[in-house]
Amino acid sequence: MGTIYDLAKITGFSITTVSKALNNYSDVSEKTKAKIVQAAADMGYLPNAHAQSLSTKRSWTIGVMFSEANEVGMMHPFFNAIIESFRKATEQQGYDLIFASRNLRNRDMSYLEHFQHRAVDGIVVICSDQMDKHVQELIQSSIPIVVVDMDSTDCSVVFSDNLSGGTLAVNHLYELGHRLIAHIAGDMTIDAGLARIEGYKQAMDRLALPIPDGYLINGGFFSVEEGKQAMQTLLALPKRPTAVFVAGDQMAIGAMEAIHEAGLQVPHDISVVGYDDIEMSKYVTPKLTTVRQDTERIGQHAAELLIEQIVNKRRVMTTDIIPVDLIVRQSTGPVKP
Repeated sequence: MGTIYDLAKITGFSITTVSKALNNYSDVSEKTKAKIVQAAADMGYLPNAHAQSLSTKRSWTIGVMFSEANEVGMMHPFFNAIIESFRKATEQQGYDLIFASRNLRNRDMSYLEHFQHRAVDGIVVICSDQMDKHVQELIQSSIPIVVVDMDSTDCSVVFSDNLSGGTLAVNHLYELGHRLIAHIAGDMTIDAGLARIEGYKQAMDRLALPIPDGYLINGGFFSVEEGKQAMQTLLALPKRPTAVFVAGDQMAIGAMEAIHEAGLQVPHDISVVGYDDIEMSKYVTPKLTTVRQDTERIGQHAAELLIEQIVNKRRVMTTDIIPVDLIVRQSTGPVKP
């Protein structure tokens, strides 16, 4: 790799002109910039991606923002799997990811200003908090954007078919003979939680099953501890359910712990269905029956939608709903006679 002095000598321009060209100053002609940029790339003075960004007006970077009420970010297996899929798909097309720091919330700079400063070509938002003002500001901007796990008519969105997921869970339990089916729900301020509640309600209604008081309980923001607490509340009811559909696998793991601590067995006494199909669901005892979200497809599809907007230099408003599947394991069984 040479120096800026070598680059000036090779191109025949002054060091000042070379420096201005590499920093995309407007007082250097496009022809001169192109010659200097190409020479820099040829001699290895700049990484090719940077040289390409000067000639194509792209930074080849994509901003990533998490917006969830419990602020778990990539610690949650579902979000982690989506970002990994998204990363692989975008890297194949030459893009790097820039993750926005949560510390921005404590500064005067907004997420939009941060991404504008970093000159990202597009933004992906992993969002369960539709009321987040930072997310709304990004959606209303001109930067290409895709939002995952939230519904909106103002930008491209990708999310699972949570309505059908709730129906799959209830129908499975019904087929096993269960009629007393409770639901530990995700918080109703979250699109995914609300859709799964609606799927549960619709399925119960179609099957002519009543929802007794206390059977629909808010499990909060999908943590193990919240699932455990919600299950303890269900176990204290005068007539406890024989089956529970839980809106997240981590909550379901907490629910199963509460059942075991109460001296009961899963599925002999109470069947449990989770949601997500995180890696851990295959290793808990008993192995968790769950509704699988296709994180690989969600991440890849979000990447394709965003890159299409970047390449075509125009934003689009699309809603892409990804199908879900029921994965039957050992945490569900026939109702006890």
